Amino acid sequence: MKIAVFNSNQLGVVQGDQVIDVGHAVGWDADNVQGSLVRLMEGFTEFRTDLTRAAREGSAYLLSEVTLQAPVPRPSKVVAAPVNYMSHKHEMNVEFTVEKLGFFLKAPSSIIGPGETVFLPYAERRTDHEGELAYVVGKQAKDVSAKDAKDYIFGYFGLMDITIRGQEDRPMRKSFDTFTPTGPWIVTADEIADPHQLDIQLWVNEELRQSANTRDLIANCYRFFEIASHVMTLYPGDIVTTGTPDGVGPIVPGDQITLRIERVGEFVVHVAQK
Repeated sequence: MKIAVFNSNQLGVVQGDQVIDVGHAVGWDADNVQGSLVRLMEGFTEFRTDLTRAAREGSAYLLSEVTLQAPVPRPSKVVAAPVNYMSHKHEMNVEFTVEKLGFFLKAPSSIIGPGETVFLPYAERRTDHEGELAYVVGKQAKDVSAKDAKDYIFGYFGLMDITIRGQEDRPMRKSFDTFTPTGPWIVTADEIADPHQLDIQLWVNEELRQSANTRDLIANCYRFFEIASHVMTLYPGDIVTTGTPDGVGPIVPGDQITLRIERVGEFVVHVAQK
């Protein structure tokens, strides 16, 4: 199932080129999107029949005529993987990978949705795109092994980790407002049999910058879940993002960035100077 947030915080199920309003079936509260999402995830087994029925009977809108919003708008944290593809390690000419570096946190306030704008805070500093596969935690997790991690992942979506280059620590360079575009929706984990066999591509304007497959992750989705949950409790609604492959490059005002992930979807954001 593809679960979207659209227009004025409405809940939708995406089918083909349409999104169907299904919020009434699960008591969705548009004034508390994150709380409603957590409640939906925690009770998804019970809600699924009602959602399926609502998707047949609810009001349908063309995707081209709605505004998609960030599918996970206010997590308690965004857990991110540094240097999680060998190709990116070589590209950045760094010594260590995720297995030595662990993880870093991004500010949840940096999240935006499809069609929104990344605002560059400094005209004189290089700012790069990084396209990544991300997932949302479906239930509370602590000290979860990689072999069990699949049971804690609710669904997958795309994420761009926008990054200013410099000497500051990662959380500072990556946490400016608008620096975490996400979208286009959540694809529930049952629809992705193996998240480690997905093509990921990113374009800046018409130029293909990044093209890889998640099979090349150093710490795959489940291993990275283990790394993070060993240190801290992951709560329902938290975002975990798995790192970027090679092809990272600069973005400038006027650019359009497109991220496409196989079986997940595609979304676009724009770039402007703050």
